[in-house]
Amino acid sequence: MMRRALLMTTLSCLALTGCSSERHLDEVRQFVKESDNMPRGRIPPLPEVRPYEPYEYAAFDLLDPFVPRKIEPPKASSVAGALQPPKDHVKGPLEAFSLETLKMVGTLQQKKDIYALIKTPDNNLYRVKTGDFMGQNFGRVIDIDEATLKLKELVQDSGNEWKEEERTLLLQE
Repeated sequence: MMRRALLMTTLSCLALTGCSSERHLDEVRQFVKESDNMPRGRIPPLPEVRPYEPYEYAAFDLLDPFVPRKIEPPKASSVAGALQPPKDHVKGPLEAFSLETLKMVGTLQQKKDIYALIKTPDNNLYRVKTGDFMGQNFGRVIDIDEATLKLKELVQDSGNEWKEEERTLLLQE
């Protein structure tokens, strides 16, 4: 066992001695000398660092948009002439859908009355005349012609006040 270790050590020393020849050392020195004369790359300068400017949050007194709020009906003390949704109104089938999902697909005229044909998302077809309600915001039809249906909706704003907004449905082909 001892002989084997001695033999391995002797062979390792001989192998290392072969690597240290003067010829290899001269080649390495020549390579280093030549690489000093090669053109060098240029490193671009660092960008200018802007100083940190702190931001002051000044909206602490505004309503938090992530807190759900319930719109309450107006108090009984509100002005009698103010806009309000009808109290004894029975909702029709077209009031179950938002106005954006309803499509006007045609018109009908019977005698002097003009009706709009309204298609719901569940592919049912309804006939609507002036004065009928549709949409989820108490929208009442005010005018129908061959290409458009106009209605006024009652919309509650953030101050719990009701206001009228006019909407138009265009004929879809």
